[in-house]
Amino acid sequence: MMSQMPQLSACPSCEWPLESGDRFCGACGYDLSAVPARPDDSPTIAMNGAPPGGPWPEVPHPPAEVHLPADLQGTESGEHAMPPSGPVVGSPVSPVSGVRFDRSPEPDEYVLQAPDPRVAAGPPTPAEGTKVCVACRAGRVDDDGYCENCGHAQPRERDHMEQEAGPIAAVSDRGLRHHRNEDAFTLGTSVLPDGSPATFAVVCDGVSSATRPDDASLAASRAAADALLAALPQGTHPQQAMHEAIVSASRAVNSLAAEPATAREHQPHQNAPACTIVGSIVTPSLLVVGWVGDSRVYWVPTDRSSPPARLTEDDSWAAQMVAAGLMNEAEAYADERAHAITGWLGADAYELDPHTASFKPDRPGVVVVCTDGLWNYAEAADEMAEAVPADAAARPLHTARVLVGHALDGGGHDNVTVAVVPFPTPPQGAGSA
Repeated sequence: MMSQMPQLSACPSCEWPLESGDRFCGACGYDLSAVPARPDDSPTIAMNGAPPGGPWPEVPHPPAEVHLPADLQGTESGEHAMPPSGPVVGSPVSPVSGVRFDRSPEPDEYVLQAPDPRVAAGPPTPAEGTKVCVACRAGRVDDDGYCENCGHAQPRERDHMEQEAGPIAAVSDRGLRHHRNEDAFTLGTSVLPDGSPATFAVVCDGVSSATRPDDASLAASRAAADALLAALPQGTHPQQAMHEAIVSASRAVNSLAAEPATAREHQPHQNAPACTIVGSIVTPSLLVVGWVGDSRVYWVPTDRSSPPARLTEDDSWAAQMVAAGLMNEAEAYADERAHAITGWLGADAYELDPHTASFKPDRPGVVVVCTDGLWNYAEAADEMAEAVPADAAARPLHTARVLVGHALDGGGHDNVTVAVVPFPTPPQGAGSA
């Protein structure tokens, strides 16, 4: 007589709901034929105990061999396959493992559960190459520099800049009070006709009361550098080359005034784009400086055996008062009008009058080219020399960082830019500065 399968409503091993005729549990694969049938064919089964009607053996928990479908195992097998280990759509949860699973419309395939639509989705991932917010790391940055997801203003490229070009270096920083950096700088190296090297640095400070001061400083610094790179290899004297570079920078700034203004900047009462300029050229035997405005150049000898010096004179109200003998320097720079400039580059400037000077130092040192964002915190030459590290000639980038840090530690009220240009040991017979 053929034995009958017990009529079970749930798997005796994992309590998974069963259908009539199941031979194996669809959840754990338990062999249901291992469960002995009751004499009265009652669906009640024994679980670790003896039910009414007689003692029944405990059901063993280890499942019997599970047969996988032929398309999964490669051989003919029984009716049921082991369910996948991950969640799938639209099925009950196993009382043992808590895993959800079910069949998809295609046989023997399982489908991952769809995300819950009640859960709020995060911002979409920006496309590759899109500028991503530095705050939330998810939102796209719009053309105005703000995150479309969290609204955070993004740092501008010019907020902090560093450059090292051969033996020279420069650092520029927005400072702690301004919303943008209106300074700019360029560094360059060239070769004179006799084969000797020449290095230069140009630093420009945008006039904040004018339109587009950041564009003015950038245009001026680039135009001056281009002029120097063209003139020095042709044998133009460095001092004349500096003069021509300032004239080129002035033309570049003047041309900005002829460009159509944006709707936001179209305000008739505003001044034309404007900036100051200061630069230095160093050759093996010569130091040249040139400027318009109140940015400065300082000379700091390496051995500090001779005094440092300021090599430029400001185009400012305070400097005029001192030069005219109307005030001493302390009184003039204490006045609220002290930093009002009397010379600048721009279409509405007075007649252009570039200042240039040349020196022949008799010892090595460093040339510090800077905006007033630095010298406001180290105005006198000895104060600047005290802020300059002793190894400045060997570590110009480190020195520029230290000097910018000095200004930020002092309050950082303005943009601050500094270039450090080492002056080499001069040849024998060089004159004094």
